Amino acid sequence: MKKLLVMCGSGIATSTVVMGKVKDWLNQNGYSDNVTLFQSKVAEEINRIDDYDIVISTTVVPESVQDKVIMGLPLLTGIGIDSLWAELKKNLEK
Repeated sequence: MKKLLVMCGSGIATSTVVMGKVKDWLNQNGYSDNVTLFQSKVAEEINRIDDYDIVISTTVVPESVQDKVIMGLPLLTGIGIDSLWAELKKNLEK
């Protein structure tokens, strides 16, 4: 079971929008039974980033963890969304 964290600056607004889109994508692509979803804000999770298999963030994260984070802005703008889904799929299948 993979642990996927969706985070934003406050843990409320944009992460909620992204969480809905991620849930829909997981359901449509047959991954929902293999993923546990979490939602939070960057300040609470940055020191626990290694607790998650996949992290999607809609806000800037420290450089030290950028390689572990998928930037979630395409889920808000629609620009680059296919690349985001491809990266998520690759991480889910590791």
